[in-house]
Amino acid sequence: MTELSPESSMSSFSRDRDDEKERFPKHVAVIMDGNGRWATQRGMDRTMGHFAASKMIKPIILAADELGIKILSLFCFSTENWRRPQLEVESLFDLLTQYTRLESDELDSWGIRVKFIGDIKKLPERTQLAIQECEALLAHNTHSQLNFFVNYGGRAEIVNAAKELAEDVKNGLLNLDEIDEQSFSRKLFTGNMPDPDLIIRTSGEQRVSNFLLWQLAYSELLVTETLWPDFSPEDLRKACLDYSRRFRRFGDVS
Repeated sequence: MTELSPESSMSSFSRDRDDEKERFPKHVAVIMDGNGRWATQRGMDRTMGHFAASKMIKPIILAADELGIKILSLFCFSTENWRRPQLEVESLFDLLTQYTRLESDELDSWGIRVKFIGDIKKLPERTQLAIQECEALLAHNTHSQLNFFVNYGGRAEIVNAAKELAEDVKNGLLNLDEIDEQSFSRKLFTGNMPDPDLIIRTSGEQRVSNFLLWQLAYSELLVTETLWPDFSPEDLRKACLDYSRRFRRFGDVS
């Protein structure tokens, strides 16, 4: 795989008109699916599919920057993924630990802030340490944000938000009548960021798999048959073009 530099990414998307880019999504979330199938189709162990998947992250980050995407959210490991074979789960966390430590300096040079979202406390200690170091190193960056959703589940997030609101009411910090969509949203893991404009699901599966259940209420959805290890910067560009030609009415008719 040829890795992109910022310069090559810019030249590959120069044909997009400025007025089109103005309509591109600013927050894109991706359900990165199909790694295991990608490996199986090539007679490889499933873990090799996850390794190939990690190599696609850097080109997609660079493409997202050129396309004007300010927040890129990647669904890496769900609360249900613990049901997978133990060896596969361990290899995923080894890969995440290595990626975090190896790529932090380069992400810092690009001005990218990184957040790991989910129940991080249940991850292996080595992975937790790598995550903490990465977030601390990149906390000052403001150019764009990269979110890794790890041990994340949408239902669990909603339950957690409800518990926090209940505690606030119990402790007299909030009146029951003050609970609304905005106060609830602030209690979510994503409370400090806008909802995704576009959610992309690779591998052709027609479901959201417990991802951002509250936040996707009015997100545009795009499903592609392409497996994540084959998902290219050009695929991301086409997804943004498709999004730019849609009309988001948010329940209105105009």
